[in-house]
Amino acid sequence: MGMHLVELRHLVLTDKENLKTELKPLQERLRILEELKRTLHETAEHIVFQTQNIEKQIKEEFVKLHKMLSKEEATRIKALREEEEQKSLMMKEKIERMGREISSLTITIKTIEEEMRAEDALFLQNYETTMKRTTCVLPDSENISGLLINVPKHLSNLRFNLLQKMQEKVEFSPVILDPNSAHCNLILSGDLTSVRYSDEEQIVPDNPERFDMFACVLGSDAFDSGSHCWDVDVGDSTGWFLGVMTESAHRRNKIFSRSGIWLVGHFCGEYKAHIPPQSPTLLPVKDKLQRVRVQLDWDSGKLSFSDPLTNTHIHSFTHRFTERVLPFFGIGCNISPLQILPVNSQEKSVNV
Repeated sequence: MGMHLVELRHLVLTDKENLKTELKPLQERLRILEELKRTLHETAEHIVFQTQNIEKQIKEEFVKLHKMLSKEEATRIKALREEEEQKSLMMKEKIERMGREISSLTITIKTIEEEMRAEDALFLQNYETTMKRTTCVLPDSENISGLLINVPKHLSNLRFNLLQKMQEKVEFSPVILDPNSAHCNLILSGDLTSVRYSDEEQIVPDNPERFDMFACVLGSDAFDSGSHCWDVDVGDSTGWFLGVMTESAHRRNKIFSRSGIWLVGHFCGEYKAHIPPQSPTLLPVKDKLQRVRVQLDWDSGKLSFSDPLTNTHIHSFTHRFTERVLPFFGIGCNISPLQILPVNSQEKSVNV
């Protein structure tokens, strides 16, 4: 009987150990699901925050547009009123002159009629003088042309001309940053054209599109053809890199140990070119760079970097691209932000 209890006890302990072993994957699965649920809650909250922030910025941009339109409206109405004033004054002067001519002519006619009623001897005596009074110059019809408001000047293609004029005033950014890809230590400007580094981590969802180890951010539009160019003001930053990254390249963990990135940057006081997973190559840059121009010719497989201020070539990569690539930015110090410089809106076709 005692032997039977020992065997039973041993069997129970063995089964419990087996269940304990089988329980571990379930517990791990539960932990993963709870973590995923927490991430989803954070993402849902961030979606609300993004919506509110974007709505605020949209309204601010439309306020700016309304101000531009109101200013342009006032300018055009002022021009119309000035033409009205000018031509009304001209009409007033012509009417007054015409009134004086009418008065003079009325007196002349009355005088002639009185002389015609005079006695014959007196009439004949004043005949030549009376005949001279009948000589007058009729108003020149050309003097009354062009007096009306120049309607086409104010209304011709009004909307088109207005939009064209606004285009000349509005700047165009060749690259817009994607905040959903930005590392938590990066802060983007409201117009998504500038990024700066912050020692304080931002509260953002840990979504798969976001860089989690290196302070990087991507452009919002991918390129798979054509030529594209963007200038970046790096200021006095001592740690930055610029280039392109394939759309399929992983953004998590050690991105510089994998392929799919081409960049030029400033590391530890030196300018280097880097094609991970290879080691960086030192560049013979003598003067400090304040601006860098990135030029991508996807079709010919060329990515070039230059200094637009001195028109000096820095480095070029040649690679036969087979997939879409995104503008790639990284910054590791808070001295200066990276600023994508705007171009005139009419120049944007160069990058299309």
